[in-house]
Amino acid sequence: METKLILAINPGSTSTKIAVFDNAKQIFLSKIKHTSEEIDQFEKIADQYEFRKKLILDELKYASIPIEKIVSVVGRGGLVKPIKSGVYEVNERLKEDLRIGILGQHASNLGGLIADDIAKSLPNAKAYIADPVVVDEFDEVARISGHPLFERISIFHALNQKAIARLHAESLGIAYEELNLIVAHLGGGISVGAHQKGRVIDVNQALDGEGPFSPERSGTLPSGALAKLCFSGEYTFSEVKKFITGKGGYVAYLDTNDAYEVEKRVEAGDEKARLIQDAMVYQTAKEICAMSAVLCGKVDGILLTGGIIYSKPFVEALNPRISHISKVFAYPGEDEMSALAMNGLRVIEGKAEVLVYS
Repeated sequence: METKLILAINPGSTSTKIAVFDNAKQIFLSKIKHTSEEIDQFEKIADQYEFRKKLILDELKYASIPIEKIVSVVGRGGLVKPIKSGVYEVNERLKEDLRIGILGQHASNLGGLIADDIAKSLPNAKAYIADPVVVDEFDEVARISGHPLFERISIFHALNQKAIARLHAESLGIAYEELNLIVAHLGGGISVGAHQKGRVIDVNQALDGEGPFSPERSGTLPSGALAKLCFSGEYTFSEVKKFITGKGGYVAYLDTNDAYEVEKRVEAGDEKARLIQDAMVYQTAKEICAMSAVLCGKVDGILLTGGIIYSKPFVEALNPRISHISKVFAYPGEDEMSALAMNGLRVIEGKAEVLVYS
C-alpha cells in the first residue's frame, strides 16, 4: 500500500498533541507540554500558532518523520460558526473566524491555523478540520428553550461522538446513516446525543452546564435558585460561571475532578462519595432516556464512551436504568487523535465529501 501520511494536531490549553498515521496505522504520537510562562507571553490565543507550529515541526524532525510524505494535516476544529458535521478544508474565511474566535477563545482554535501553515510548506498536503464542537444538526423543535430570549444551541463532543458512532456502524457492517443511536460521552463534561440516520438532532449543551452534572460541571441547575444566587450580590459573574463549568459536579461536592478517585472512595466505604456517584449515574440515565423520546423509542443502540466508561462499577450501575431502551455498547476512552486522522483518511479514500466553510 502506498504510504500516505496523515498528521493530526490537537491543541489544548497546556499542551499540543500530535500524531502521525500511515493510512489507518498510527506510527507516531507525542504530547508537547507548554508552561504557563510560555503561554502567558502571548496576548491572544491566535498569537500562539507560530510558537506551537515550530515545536510540532521540531518534534517531527526529531522523530525522523518524513514530512514530505504527509498528504493530509487535520487540525482540531475550534469555536467557529455552527456548521454541519464533516470534514472542512481550511480556507481564508475559516482562518479569519478562528483568529478572532467568533464563538469564543479556545486553544482548539489553533488547530486549523497550524494545520494550514504546515500543509502549505509541504509539496502535496492539504489542511482540514473535522467535526468541531459547534457541529449543529438540530431539528428546529430542539432549539426552542421555553422563552424567546433564549435558544438551545449545539455544542458537544462532536468529534468523539461521531467517530464512535461510525466505528460502531462499521462493526455491524451497516452505514452510520442507516442507524438511530444514542451516544453518551462521559468525561470532564457529559454530552448525550440523539443520532438519527447520521444527524445529531438533539444533544445537551454540556459546555455551559446543561444536562447531567459531571466531574467538573454542574449540569442543569434549579433555575429559580440560580437566578436568586446571581442577584444576591455575593458572587461575581466569573464566579457563577465557574460554579457551572470548572467547579461544579464532583469538584463542588467532593473536591476532586478525578472519577477514578471517587470510585476508590466508594470502594473504601465513603457514603457521601457513593451518593454523589449514584446521582451522576442517575442524571446520565435520565438524559439517555430523554434522547430515546427524541428518537420516538426507535433506538438501534446506546453507545457509552469517554474516560469514565473505564469504570466497570459506573457502567454496571448505569446499565439497569437504560438497557430497556436498546442494547448498550461500551467504548471506553476518547481517541481524538485517531478520530482526526480517520477523518483525513476518509477524504483520501473518497469516503467523505470535503465541505466548504462559508
